[in-house]
Amino acid sequence: MNSIKHPELSTIFNEDEERVNWHDDTLWWIRAKRDKAAHGISEWEILRETASQIKDNVLSNLHQYLIDFEAKAQANGIVVHWAANAEEHNKIVLSLLQKKDIHQMVKSKSMLTEECHLNEYLEKNGIDVIDSDLGERIVQLAKEPPSHIVLPCIHKKKEEIGQLFHEHLGTEFGISDPQILTETARLHLRETFLTRRSALTGVNFAIAETGEFVVCTNEGNADMGAHLADIHIASMGIEKLIPKKKHLSVFLRLLTRSATGQPITTYSSHFKKPRKGQEMHIILVDNGRTVQLGRADFRNSLKCIRCGACMNTCPVYRRSGGHSYHNAIAGPIGAILAPNLDMKEYADLPFASTLCGSCTNVCPVKIDIHDQLYKWRQVIVKEGNTTAAKTMAMKVMDFTLSSPTRYKLAGKIGRWTIKHAPFTVNNKLNLWFKNREMPEAPKESFSEWFKKNK
Repeated sequence: MNSIKHPELSTIFNEDEERVNWHDDTLWWIRAKRDKAAHGISEWEILRETASQIKDNVLSNLHQYLIDFEAKAQANGIVVHWAANAEEHNKIVLSLLQKKDIHQMVKSKSMLTEECHLNEYLEKNGIDVIDSDLGERIVQLAKEPPSHIVLPCIHKKKEEIGQLFHEHLGTEFGISDPQILTETARLHLRETFLTRRSALTGVNFAIAETGEFVVCTNEGNADMGAHLADIHIASMGIEKLIPKKKHLSVFLRLLTRSATGQPITTYSSHFKKPRKGQEMHIILVDNGRTVQLGRADFRNSLKCIRCGACMNTCPVYRRSGGHSYHNAIAGPIGAILAPNLDMKEYADLPFASTLCGSCTNVCPVKIDIHDQLYKWRQVIVKEGNTTAAKTMAMKVMDFTLSSPTRYKLAGKIGRWTIKHAPFTVNNKLNLWFKNREMPEAPKESFSEWFKKNK
């Protein structure tokens, strides 16, 4: 069991107070842009409810929609593959490249491939992979995972990015001007697009009615890679389906407004069939999704369209950084998806929340995120996946709170201790004291006050 990772990793992130403040402010600024964009259209709540109901329909009929999508995609000339888990997914990608004797690939942003650890797998098997999304490329150069679904290098300062470009792309030492760094990245990636024979993209939405899939980017990098390559591989979680093409507009209006406050994604590219002489493959990946579908309390998490709005608004995420979640998908949504994959490994994540409900309020598909976080806590405790210290603390609290007499006695002892022996609680052994001032003890309990003043 490893249930103290988030507190430990948060402590590391919090060592740089300036970075924490800047990270917090930047993400809250994006949250404010989201609010302005959402309030700019009167039918916002209708869109959220519609999207939620469409996804309810998809999850209730997922089997049929997958069969429909497969048949239509195959009729369009797309080769459809099925992967039960990350290992199968990675093997399929490798086999497709090996059949073509391809050793280099350009990849656009795909959280599914992060979940499957595809880059590491391909590199071990002699395949050179370059991520073409600028933020993804930056964290790739830094040998780090993304810290945010939409903004993968939001945790990095421009000076750090300048140093990475100096070391890997040959810019002058000390250059951190965003314009120069962007132009350098553009030249670097242009060469990549022109020379790679294979491209892999993620999938934002797949349409069962037509067998096509849609990829959304702000940089056009997915299009550049896919259109110039001899073989286009798309990796898709099976929950990304929507029934009909007419439903797409609902999600496209919600996605980028929720993510960055933009009215629409710059590029929403539709892929329906390979061009002449090209191969197009799509891999439909389960990797625990059908297990989550079978968990009545948690199946709604599969509605997620990966906008990251819950991260931008979460007070814990903003102050602890994405890497503290030690999972491909960070933040509140990651904290309810990860325990499904490995409850012991990610037992700490549902506790990394204030349960304030802000994540639920901004979710464009109305996922009850904070309710699921609370439910995961109950499951994790019942399954015995908490630390010995937390388990003991909960038993003590249960013993105390279950008896009015013991509760009153504990209150008296606490008030006396804080007043007369504060050193017993104001020390490093008290995790609450670590980052907070202990409150001043009241002179009497509310019950005692009420008896005097009723």
